[in-house]
Amino acid sequence: MHRDFHFPGRSPVIAREGMAATSHPLASLAAIEALRAGGNAADAAIAAVAVLGVVEPQMTGIGGDCFCLIARPGAPIWGYNGSGRTGARMRLEMLGGAASVGPDSIHAVTVPGAVEAWSAILAAHGRFGLDRALAPAIHYAQAGFPVAARVAFDWSSLVERLRRDAGAARHFLVDGRAPEAGEVLRFPALAETLNAIATGGPAAFYQGRIAQDVVATLAARGGVLAPEDFAEHRGEAVTPIATNYRGLDVVELPPNGQGLTALVMLNILEHFDLAALDPLGPERFHLALEAARLAYSLRDAHVADPAFMLTDVFGLIDKRFAATLAGRIDPAKRGALPNSPFTGGNTVYLAVVDRDRMAVSLINSLFSHFGVGIATEATGIMLHNRGACFVTAPEHPNGIGPRKRPMHTIIPALAMRNGRCELAFGVMGSHFQPMGHTHFLLNVIDYAMDVQRAIDFPRAFFEGERTLVERGVPRSAIEGLEARSHEVAFTAAPWGGGQAIRIDWDRGTLTGGSDPRKDGAALGY
Repeated sequence: MHRDFHFPGRSPVIAREGMAATSHPLASLAAIEALRAGGNAADAAIAAVAVLGVVEPQMTGIGGDCFCLIARPGAPIWGYNGSGRTGARMRLEMLGGAASVGPDSIHAVTVPGAVEAWSAILAAHGRFGLDRALAPAIHYAQAGFPVAARVAFDWSSLVERLRRDAGAARHFLVDGRAPEAGEVLRFPALAETLNAIATGGPAAFYQGRIAQDVVATLAARGGVLAPEDFAEHRGEAVTPIATNYRGLDVVELPPNGQGLTALVMLNILEHFDLAALDPLGPERFHLALEAARLAYSLRDAHVADPAFMLTDVFGLIDKRFAATLAGRIDPAKRGALPNSPFTGGNTVYLAVVDRDRMAVSLINSLFSHFGVGIATEATGIMLHNRGACFVTAPEHPNGIGPRKRPMHTIIPALAMRNGRCELAFGVMGSHFQPMGHTHFLLNVIDYAMDVQRAIDFPRAFFEGERTLVERGVPRSAIEGLEARSHEVAFTAAPWGGGQAIRIDWDRGTLTGGSDPRKDGAALGY
């Protein structure tokens, strides 16, 4: 299914040598420049994500976490969990009886894992060092960059949040206001910090002046992260998990990420003849929403730091278990299924494939817009609030505690066929991401859409008891959902963003797409 050229839209990008798809054109260009300079997809991905931490500072940066999947021809898929932990001194009692870890809580800040993950990815798969990979980001932080339209749109609603913190106001407001689209910004303190990391490697971030500045910033507000929590931080290479959906092996990272949620959804939906349904019809949206509510309830009950999980991951993604879940879905009516208590957030996702067909699927996040809303005054680092995904029930595997990683929403993905990577893809948007992965894959597999159209296609999700749809969902579908007992409303902002690259091994081509819900672009050469 291809787009009608009478209507606005964009075509997928098709190239042969290499391709990058990111949420910002400057990051996509940095990736292509890295590839053309002799780097591979790993080098290009780190160059791009570092640029995103400068030009999309509300979404990502070195104060956040990073997850990655890499497929190389003839080699096992390599996964990396670059999420950080709470401090060794963290205790539930420090929340003062709060019902949740709020997005603005100082205890929502965990050790940022991104810098260590970038270094580990380059060491395992790259040709460049951090110095070369970070050069484009340093350039934009020093020389300046023009603020993109969606970035400015997000920024404009966050002024009051940034004003509450001296460091955030100093580095991320212009005379007390948000920058406008097209306005040129510079981040001199962040440029100096990136330069130190480029020269000294991850030790420059996790030890010494930079770590001390972060620890002091947090301690002044009641935080308990200590210098040793930073010095001891290590991410880890992990074995991915997967399921087969109609002949395609869909690969996700294991917990503490929520990737298994997408796999459970696909296992459930495999029991329905989706290809026979209208892709914009109420039946398709209803089945996906019901599968999501089941899968997310499993996520909320079980997904946590794997050292604390009580349930076997492979039992959750078992096909026989999915058959029992599918049997609970009534195609004609919304069931009395459990709901998930969601909080908002967002992130950046990128995909890169090189001429040797190494495919990199990478995501890097602050969680909420501008994370916890606190920036270090000296080093210019915006800190994430990933610990807001903990729960406060002491018996829950995802309950907050010392030296613990929270349930994580950011999930890069790959799809394989006959042992070769066919798709590198991801869909941003905090808790929406498993739903986004599933929606994209149904569009590609069941409805034969190209990657750009699959990304563009209207989306629906749920928050509590409500079903929230994008404005592109037709009235007939909304009425059909309401007839199935859904309480439907339009979502205030579109659901997430996304990037994808498809490898055609027979033709020797790469086809990329980038989400119009963001400022991004797919570029190839």
